[in-house]
Formats: sequence, structure tokens, C-alpha cells
Amino acid sequence: MVEYNDLIFEISRQGRVGSSLPECDVEKLDLQQKLPKHLIRETPAELPEVSELQLVRHYTALSNKNHGIDNGFYPLGSCTMKYNPKINEDVARLEGFSRIHPYQPTETVQGALEVLYELQEELAVITGMDAVTLQPSAGAQGEWTGLMMVKAYHKQKGEVRTKVLVPDSAHGTNPASASVAGYETITIPSNEQGLVDLEELKKHLDDNTAALMLTNPNTLGLFEKEIVEIAHVVHEAGGLLYYDGANANAILGKTTPGTMGFDIVHLNLHKTFTTPHGGGGPGAGPVGVKEKLIPFLPVPRVVKVEDQYALDYNQPQSIGRVKGYYGNFGILLRAYTYIRTMGPEGLRQVSEGAVLHANYLRKKLEPYFEAPYSQICKHEFVLSGSRQKKLGVRTLDMAKRLLDFGYHPPTIYFPLNVEECLMIEPTETESKETMDAFADVMIQIAKEVEENPGIVLEAPHTTVIGRLDEVQAARQPILRYTKEASAVKEKETVNA
Repeated sequence: MVEYNDLIFEISRQGRVGSSLPECDVEKLDLQQKLPKHLIRETPAELPEVSELQLVRHYTALSNKNHGIDNGFYPLGSCTMKYNPKINEDVARLEGFSRIHPYQPTETVQGALEVLYELQEELAVITGMDAVTLQPSAGAQGEWTGLMMVKAYHKQKGEVRTKVLVPDSAHGTNPASASVAGYETITIPSNEQGLVDLEELKKHLDDNTAALMLTNPNTLGLFEKEIVEIAHVVHEAGGLLYYDGANANAILGKTTPGTMGFDIVHLNLHKTFTTPHGGGGPGAGPVGVKEKLIPFLPVPRVVKVEDQYALDYNQPQSIGRVKGYYGNFGILLRAYTYIRTMGPEGLRQVSEGAVLHANYLRKKLEPYFEAPYSQICKHEFVLSGSRQKKLGVRTLDMAKRLLDFGYHPPTIYFPLNVEECLMIEPTETESKETMDAFADVMIQIAKEVEENPGIVLEAPHTTVIGRLDEVQAARQPILRYTKEASAVKEKETVNA
């Protein structure tokens, strides 16, 4: 019998074919004449051999195991996971968009270029920046792009600055991106209110400071009230202020990074602007800059010349191309559709709803978990499982227990400056009924920790895969299929 958890290699049987192709009418190529001998296989690749029906069932089963925003609540703090409107998908599939080719002459793709140009303009208004590039295909790539522009800006001024300052509550990609860009990262601690410690920041600002990377509201869901002063002291030291746009869902229509004093911003279109997450992509991380940084934007830039749209490569100070072609076009289309559908008032309501929902859920859960920061939050909030840890149950255990109720767990153990952290973002798209049901489950789990901790420590109970041996999974991971591993699995199944 085929097991629900079998790999496609394990259901493979020699000779089965899942496709029907016509006879090849092209003369076969002798690879020996075209490729070096060491690149030519001596034996055929051991690919799975299954029927079409087996193939369809296998991948349908895999899709059913996935948790996604279309089939359940996804309260993932620090990474806005909200509903992806289906009208976005309809627009992205229009033949005039989906069937064009990036090598077509620009005069034949004026509609596509018009969309890109208008999206640049709209994102510039939303962020308070003067120009935007749509090229980066992820937030992290957007960060790196921004930092390379920081480097080019200082180099043009004849300066070599070596440090990037990063708060201790920052997204993990911030210090990673700075390192990849060749900078030393300096961590700035938070104060007792969970905000940037301004006095500590001042101590680290000097002639070597290239930039401060910050998001506002920060990763604790708290608004940096001293942002104007922060911008002033960074600029006074000759540095630039970089805005991580992961939390932009909290400020749409209310304020902009440009108003706060930021020089550069990246946006995660797959967060704030409802384009899909998934599978390491697709993604898009446009970068906006103030006027002084425009010369360093990646090429080509989408420009408008009279009534025509064009690709401008003539930017001698540009950092160059950072993405093949002109960005992740299908994702950009979805974000454009969302912005046009919502309009300015709709985007403002997005943030108002996100903040209202986060505070509603925070107040319902605070009596049952430690709340390191009890002030009003923005789009997300953090709790601590330290109270439960004293009873022998970790935040990780509670996250596993949540799976039994069909919920994706919130982000845990991040940010690092909160012990046993639970980071929750309900987003504006969820209903009150959904939030109430989630809160009821969280409260039930908190009570289970006190009354019946075993049920939490042994969770999950209802998922396809039960509780894993975390140490073995970390130290002896099985990362690829082998016949030997399959034989061991089969033996274990028989013994069980």
C-alpha cells in the first residue's frame, strides 16, 4: 500500500511512464562531440518512474500537507502573512502581460513598461522617497542593493566608511546584508521600553558610520518615538538612515519613511502588498531613495520620455544591474493591482485595521503570558513564554501544540532580546471570529501547561508528522533520498 508520506522515489517502479510524447523528429546529438568526457553520465540518472495518476496524487498530497493563508490563520510576526486577493492573480495572467518576453523591443511592450513606471511612482509616494527601483527580487536583496548604494554614495564623496549600525531587535537579514556588502556590523541595544537606546546610539556614531538600519515600527511592534532625533544624529555624523520595510503594513497612509528622515527604504511586496510568499520566492523588494542617491540606482531604470516608456541604461554612477531583466514582473503586477484596487483611503484603512487587530489580540492574551512591553503596539506584538518555562514547558512546545488545532504557530524565539519570545501579527484581513478562536486556543494551551503539561510536551498529536527528535534532526539530517535511508525507514515501519 502506498503510504501518505512516501517519497516519489519510494513509489517509483521501473518501466512506469507518466507522460506521452511524440516521436522526436530532431536528429540526435552525439554528446561525446559536444561535451567534455567528465561531464557525460556513464549511467542514466536515477529519476523516479511513476504513472501520471501516481504523479498527480503525489503532488496533490504534498499540497494538502502545506499550510497557507488560503486554508488557515498564519499569525507570523515580523513577516506579514495576509490574504492574497484573487483579482491580483487574474491581472497577472492576462495574456498581454503573461505572454510577453523580456527581449521584445520596448515599443512592443509599452503597456508593461507603463505599469512598471506607474508602480515606481506610486511606491515613491507611499514611502516618501524621490525614486524607486523595482529590480530586487527579495527584501534581503533590496537591503543589499540599498547598502551598495550607501557604499557608492560615500565613495563618491571620497569617504571609506566601514560600519553599519543595527538595533538588537532588527531582522536577521539586516546584519547579514551588511556583512555581504562588506561592512562591519555594530549592535545597538534597546532600552527598557523596547526602543533604540539613543544615548548608546550616539556613542557608536563616528566618521566610520556608513548607515543605521532600522524599521519603524520596530520588530517588537513598537513605534520609535525618537525617530526624528535618531535621523538627526545619524545625518550629523555623515551616515545614512536605512528603512527596513518589513513592517510597512503599520504605517500605510499614516506616515512615510521619508517623513521620518530615512534616506533609503526597501519594501517587501510579498508582505505589505499581498503578493504571494512561497518556496524561496517569488518575491520582490523594491528600493526607494532620496534625491541624493538617485544616480546610484540600478540600471536599467524605467523612464518616461514624452509619451513613451523606455529602459535607461545611461547612468554612469549606477551600481549596475542587480536582477536579471527588470524585476519579478508577475509579482510587481500583483502589487500594482492591489495598490490600484485599494486606493489611498483603502491603504490607510489597512494600517488602521492591522493596528486595531494586533492590540485587540494583545489585550486578550496578556493575562496568560508575560508581556515584556505592555504599551500600545502597532501591527504586531510580542509575548514571553517565561512563565510557562518555569513549569517546564518551552515556547517551542506551545508552538507544536498549536499545530494540533490547525494554526500555523507565530514566530518564536525572535527577536532575541525577549526570553522565550512569541511574536504575533494577526494582520487586517482576519475576522474577529478568527482572532477570538485563536486566542481561545492560546488560552487553552496556557491552562494545559499548568494542569496537564504532558499533552503540550508531547505535541503535536494530530499532524502528519509527529514530534521529531530535535537533536537528531539538527545533527544528523537526512537531506536527500538514498536507497539505504529508504530501507531503514521501511524496516522501522515493519517493526512498528
